[in-house]
Amino acid sequence: MNTQQKSKNASSLKKKQDFLTLADLGEEQLLSLLEEAIDLKSKQKMGIPHEYAKGKSLAMIFEKASTRTRISFEMGMIQLGGHAIFLNSKDIQLGRGESISDTAKVLSGYVDGIMIRTFAHETIEELAEEASVPVINGLTDLHHPAQVLADLMTIFERKGKLEGLKLCFIGDGNNNIAHSLLQGAAMTGMDMTVASPHGFEPDPDLYHQARTAAEQKGSSISFTYSPEEAAVSADVVVTDVWTSMGQENETKKRLAAFKSYQVNEALCELADSDYMFLHCLPAHRGEEVTAGIIDGPHSSVFEEAENRLHAQKALLKMLLA
Repeated sequence: MNTQQKSKNASSLKKKQDFLTLADLGEEQLLSLLEEAIDLKSKQKMGIPHEYAKGKSLAMIFEKASTRTRISFEMGMIQLGGHAIFLNSKDIQLGRGESISDTAKVLSGYVDGIMIRTFAHETIEELAEEASVPVINGLTDLHHPAQVLADLMTIFERKGKLEGLKLCFIGDGNNNIAHSLLQGAAMTGMDMTVASPHGFEPDPDLYHQARTAAEQKGSSISFTYSPEEAAVSADVVVTDVWTSMGQENETKKRLAAFKSYQVNEALCELADSDYMFLHCLPAHRGEEVTAGIIDGPHSSVFEEAENRLHAQKALLKMLLA
């Protein structure tokens, strides 16, 4: 057997890496990924080519609509020298009764990676189990790790560190942003407090896992029903929409439940004087956040949105290149 054949065989035996939650990364790998994202951002700004995924292809399955996720992954692949294929549920047989297993196996024969934005987290777990190429979570109802990579990158750029910072999440603690932030905070040594109304607490298993991991690093994860308590001395204030896709029939109930959880000027007076505000977008000004906060001097939401591109490029380079 020649050297080329040996190399090919060894490569085929390598275990693929998926990205379903931030916990799929080790702590060192996560920090390295953030450094890589900042480096790729610098390369783009200076016009330095960075085609680390030349010749690679990514299938992008969208069962939920998207702006930032689609554009960041599609442009990310283009800038890395690769190609992305957009597939919504009407374009593929997955939306017409084909099993997740069959779809995973078929796509694995065509592309180098699969990104999916879907509802149930079990869908992406099954897809990853059956696919022989890396699977990336573009969003599920339980986790949104691709977004939180950009959040962590944005915090690091503005604050110069992650460890030791205090982050508060105000709103629906049982949503995907809150869950992925809990994992990210625990992994990077940030203190994090979630403030939600009764009935909207974080997933208990994810919360306790994050709290245990944080304690091992000497940081803290906590929960409160008081948004004021959570906001005190916060370096980073984060919120999300009160009604996510698929929850539209709960809108009236949610507006009533969250009315005292708006991120506004009075609440942010309790935060650190140099606090930063993050929101994954789209935002509903006048509901979860006031225009004065999201469009004010402490807001980093548009840097955060841009950083989706650079964080996703770093992730794609790691998984596909």
